[in-house]
Amino acid sequence: MLIPARMSEAEEQRWVTVMLDKLAAQESKRLLGDAELAERADRLSAQYLGGRARPASVRWVTNQNTRWGSCTPAEGSIRLSHRLQGMPEYVVDYVLLHELAHLLVPGHGPRFWRLLEAYPRTERARGYLEGVVAADRLPHLPAPRGE
Repeated sequence: MLIPARMSEAEEQRWVTVMLDKLAAQESKRLLGDAELAERADRLSAQYLGGRARPASVRWVTNQNTRWGSCTPAEGSIRLSHRLQGMPEYVVDYVLLHELAHLLVPGHGPRFWRLLEAYPRTERARGYLEGVVAADRLPHLPAPRGE
């Protein structure tokens, strides 16, 4: 990656972070099907939850516009919003791990959040999602007209 010499160290670090996020988003654009999503859930459960979270089903849905994911512990079902498709893999993994944790702890109490501490990118993924929500709330300017 080429970086202009005039950039400060802080600007350089921000630029590298932005570019890495863009690369991760491009990589994630290879859309996962439901079967691959279920395999990913199994890997995440094994790696971060000791394999204890075993969903009966994991799938993408298009009817979740205010949530990133949902879980029905009684059925063992996990649904992820299609809006996550194309986001960096670490963000999709965080949401999937969040829903997997609900199979073990239904609420959002201290026990639940302790489970997510094992995932090293929890705070970064939460920040990314907060940024997406904030950007969606900004007034959108009309596209510039052609001359």
